[in-house]
Amino acid sequence: MAGITLAQAEAKLAAYLDAETAVLSGQEYTIGSRRLRRADLAEIREGVTFWNGKVAELSNGGAGVRVRGLTLG
Repeated sequence: MAGITLAQAEAKLAAYLDAETAVLSGQEYTIGSRRLRRADLAEIREGVTFWNGKVAELSNGGAGVRVRGLTLG
């Protein structure tokens, strides 16, 4: 993704973190036998990992940055 700025990457990371918080606080419900979910938590977490890596890469080259037990960069 050429051309992504640090500010853009930080904004995307913040949006994914907000989405993760919203899903974790109950954006899922059941009506009868149907379970409805407004967002996919696994997909959101992939976005968090990706954008956190982008922020690390753009801010300090990604050297030695750790997130939730994973080394990125």
